[in-house]
Amino acid sequence: MRHAPIPSALFTKNRQRLLAQLPAGALVILHANDVLPTNADGSLRLVPNSDLFYLSGIEQEETVLVLFPDADDERQREMLFVRETSELIAIWEGHKLTKEQATEVSGIRTVHWTGDFPRMLHRLMCEARSVWLNTNEHKRAVVEVETRDARFIRDLRNRYPLHEFRRLAPLLHTLRVVKDPLEVDLIRHACSITRAGFERVCRFVEPGVNECEVEAEFAHEFIRRRAGFAYNPIIGSGRNSCVLHYLENDQTCRAGDVLLLDVAASYANYNSDLTRTIPVNGRFTRRQRQVYDAVLRVLRASIAGLTPGKLWSRWQAEAEDLVAAECVGLGLLKPKDLKVKVSDPSKKPVKKWFMHGNGHPIGLDVHDLGLMNQPFAPGWVMTVEPAIYIPGEDLAVRLENDVLITENGPVDLMADIPIEADEIEALMV
Repeated sequence: MRHAPIPSALFTKNRQRLLAQLPAGALVILHANDVLPTNADGSLRLVPNSDLFYLSGIEQEETVLVLFPDADDERQREMLFVRETSELIAIWEGHKLTKEQATEVSGIRTVHWTGDFPRMLHRLMCEARSVWLNTNEHKRAVVEVETRDARFIRDLRNRYPLHEFRRLAPLLHTLRVVKDPLEVDLIRHACSITRAGFERVCRFVEPGVNECEVEAEFAHEFIRRRAGFAYNPIIGSGRNSCVLHYLENDQTCRAGDVLLLDVAASYANYNSDLTRTIPVNGRFTRRQRQVYDAVLRVLRASIAGLTPGKLWSRWQAEAEDLVAAECVGLGLLKPKDLKVKVSDPSKKPVKKWFMHGNGHPIGLDVHDLGLMNQPFAPGWVMTVEPAIYIPGEDLAVRLENDVLITENGPVDLMADIPIEADEIEALMV
């Protein structure tokens, strides 16, 4: 692992939180993600399974976590199965966790090799009253490739058709959305690395640089700080700033254009999410400054609006009303548009200029788990990302910070990253 070690107490606490939600006789089984193929004999780098990492801290392929708090044999109440290494594996792939190292990382005392899992499974299944299995139940997930979890579930249901199988995902959605203070610290650290990358880029950007060169500057700063990109970077200049998920990053940045930077770091699997919009030549035009300040006002108000007990739908509606009012001042909407009543919220006039959500939970996943029909609660970390897109002017401004919800008010985890227009211009001198 590239990042510094994380205290195993975090993962022990996370397991305890999950076990407190389980009924008597529950058996929980989670698997690592597959190592996915590319072409020929190539493969992608393993992306750790977020739920497995949340409960164990393990980031290695072919890992299985078993939690069975009512097992007759107390050694089987928490078990970790990790891939057994060999001389050949060590030569070609490098170091794999020893059993002792797996215990040190996870806090789980009983560790076996993954090859021992099949023979132990039957005994566990015979004792269990219910079996809790994991799947990706993110509402926006598009799952077209069969996962290791899916293969295991199909096989287990075929072999044990009379067992009671339960969904683990709803429990993890409820648990993971509330961050432990140590998790917040890891997100803060990812934010600090993001700040370093952004400030480096502001000093680098000038007319004539290519969007891909800007991406390279972020990569340099992130990697040297033992981090990586939290998501595919969006670096769009001019008209490209109006494309919500622009990924080509291959055009020349020109004087007079803005450059939208939706780029952030991931550290120890915990993510940050930042968006800034900067002037390519170092100074905003009058029109760009008007739009920029309008979006910044909405951002400030939306951060203040992140209060415990509020529903996401209400918070989103508040942001849309704020953007709509700003659009009137910018000449994009007429005052009468603010009074339009629609049965379908997607048909509101403001949606032409601000068509996406105002924010989402963030943590081990960029679009982290969380039941968005539940009220905000202390411990949630939310992105706040209002925007105004004006394709006819080749102009878009989106601003985004990550914010911790607390009982005493929101805490902006990116408060030290320059965002005022004057700050941006001063940084680019």
